[in-house]
Amino acid sequence: MLSSISERTLSRELLDVLIRAGLVAVLAVFCFRVFVPFLDLMVWALILAVTLYPLQVRLRGPFGGRDGLIATLIIFVAFAVILVPTYLLGVAVATSIERAMAIVRSGSFQIPPPAESVAAWPLVGQRVYDFWAQASTDVSGLAHKFAPQLKEAGLAVLGTITGLGAGLIVFFLALIVAGIFMAHGEKGYRSAVQIASRISGPENGQQIADLCTATIRAVAQGVVGIAFIQMLLIGIGFVIMGVPGAGLLALAVLLIGIMQLPATLITIPVIIFVIVTNGVSAATIIFSVYTFIAGLADNVLKPMLLGRGVAVPMPVVLIGALGGMVTGGVIGLFIGPVMLAVAYKLFWRWVKQQPSLEPPQQQERL
Repeated sequence: MLSSISERTLSRELLDVLIRAGLVAVLAVFCFRVFVPFLDLMVWALILAVTLYPLQVRLRGPFGGRDGLIATLIIFVAFAVILVPTYLLGVAVATSIERAMAIVRSGSFQIPPPAESVAAWPLVGQRVYDFWAQASTDVSGLAHKFAPQLKEAGLAVLGTITGLGAGLIVFFLALIVAGIFMAHGEKGYRSAVQIASRISGPENGQQIADLCTATIRAVAQGVVGIAFIQMLLIGIGFVIMGVPGAGLLALAVLLIGIMQLPATLITIPVIIFVIVTNGVSAATIIFSVYTFIAGLADNVLKPMLLGRGVAVPMPVVLIGALGGMVTGGVIGLFIGPVMLAVAYKLFWRWVKQQPSLEPPQQQERL
């Protein structure tokens, strides 16, 4: 009799637990579906707020600790710093596209014929020679032959440019939200410590919050920040020198910089092109030296910005950039490396915290 009553009580308690868990799961799924359209915006805003918050702390003395005013000034300055080069870059991209369309419409675009030595290249020489020769004599026929592929490539480029525009709008909105976060930075930090303590225990809460903060700042400054600085340095040189497609080339520098590829992949071919087309002169020599040094600037900036006590392997950043770009487009290209680096550091902290395993004592032989 008592066993049947205990079994019924146990089954009721189990049913209550399952019902509560189901209701919590339904509520969590509903909240996630409501919040997911703003997920990229909020994550980007959090990254910006964590990255810019040390500047706000430094300005508290001169401004008397008025966090709201300091955050507003920082956001306004950030808008001014980003809008000017973005506008110049947009004008350069638009000009490059207009020039390309004008050349295509006029029919003046010509490809020089290949040299006879191209046919002697091993394996692919004859195919490259035939394709190049056809392109030099009948560009329109070749374009008509590969029209479907060219259409797909054009749509891909257009989608990339559209994604950049949408990402820029989201970035500016995230910058505004980041200003709100920074105005309440102390409360936000305490909330982060409380959440981390609730998940991993009171003894680890502050350490985990500090680790996430340091990782976000290191990767945001050492990866995205350096890529943006290199884009500005190299893009200014391209625009002043009048390099065709300067805006698109500057965007390519930004993208490969985030993907941890060397900017020299773009700068060296451009230097060769400028010297071949314009000849050797004082202007081309100055441009070549400046562009080459700007392409290597990341080698100096990375140890300064990325190596501040938070060592994140470059493959982790590369995988985060590529995976973020595949899953989230241009926005994911920026957010992916930061979030994967945070997850990487948290994972290895959890691995290293396991209790030390003592070797079992050997049994005494009888």
